[in-house]
Amino acid sequence: MEIILLEDIAGLGTRGDTVKVANGYARNYLIPYKMAISAAGSGARVFKERERQRAVRENRIKRSSEKTASEMGRVSCTIPVQVGEDDRVFGSVTSQDIASALAKIGFEVDKKKIMLDEPLKALGVYNVRVKLPMDVEAKVKVWVVKE
Repeated sequence: MEIILLEDIAGLGTRGDTVKVANGYARNYLIPYKMAISAAGSGARVFKERERQRAVRENRIKRSSEKTASEMGRVSCTIPVQVGEDDRVFGSVTSQDIASALAKIGFEVDKKKIMLDEPLKALGVYNVRVKLPMDVEAKVKVWVVKE
């Protein structure tokens, strides 16, 4: 049976490939689990329409992410911290602190999407990367100041 793959399958092919597989494998596994559609009949037209809709959806998400990234690039957030002698910071500024500061500005970002090489343990200005959907990255300026 000839099928069109809807996703990458190891040892079989990549998304969009037309491959020939055993009838039982296609009917009992690939097609019910939405991993493939039959190439016979209108399968090719259905696949092309799905791909077109997917491309439109991904394009819309990418444009939205790029717009958000440009907006985030223009803002900076200030995080006040307690300091001791010689301006040594008690504790550190983590991705959770940055996510909270960004939420106050109006950007809801998951703390797992904030890319810190290590927690910020000194006063100063830092450029922090934020991962957005569709592999778009934004840079946010973070000011760590004493309270």
